[in-house]
Amino acid sequence: MTERTATIERNTLETQIQVALNLDGTGASSFDIGIPFLEHMLDQVARHGLIDMEIKAIGDLHIDDHHTVEDVGITVGQALRQAVGDKKGMTRYGHAYVPLDEALSRVVVDFSGRPGLEFHCDFPRARIGSFDVDLFREFFQGLVNHAQITLHIDNLRGKNAHHIAETVFKAFGRALRMALAPDPRMQGIMPSTKGKL
Repeated sequence: MTERTATIERNTLETQIQVALNLDGTGASSFDIGIPFLEHMLDQVARHGLIDMEIKAIGDLHIDDHHTVEDVGITVGQALRQAVGDKKGMTRYGHAYVPLDEALSRVVVDFSGRPGLEFHCDFPRARIGSFDVDLFREFFQGLVNHAQITLHIDNLRGKNAHHIAETVFKAFGRALRMALAPDPRMQGIMPSTKGKL
């Protein structure tokens, strides 16, 4: 199978971001983003998705975290789209349910070539430490738009905001892992009746 890797650099007046992905990795990760809780969540994606992920970001954190979180999502999305290649032989769809104590979330992904996000998470508080929970949607919206995937995220239950967030990111990693896996019965075949994704 062709190596599924990508390195993307994205520079704006607000952020400078570098992302390197290996979709067939071991879950190794390295982060220098300046937002510890986001780094903790992305580590879950790497580990549970078995995706090697390296992200470096310089952003206008003196204003707030918004631009950096959104732009990391955009750049990860760009890298994911590039690394996945022509999609031939891949499973395409993935889903996962992940619990953490009282919290349970479900994530479903389709490498459809069409960006679409359904994000249904009601966090019981506005911040986890200093992290604004509104930024989770911004991260995933940026990622979805640029990876050109359809993504459904549903928190089914939970009382602890940290637990809810962690189940979402772990389930996202697991769903990615399933969708990205080669399908031995589809070698060299596009997983679409249209013949294109």
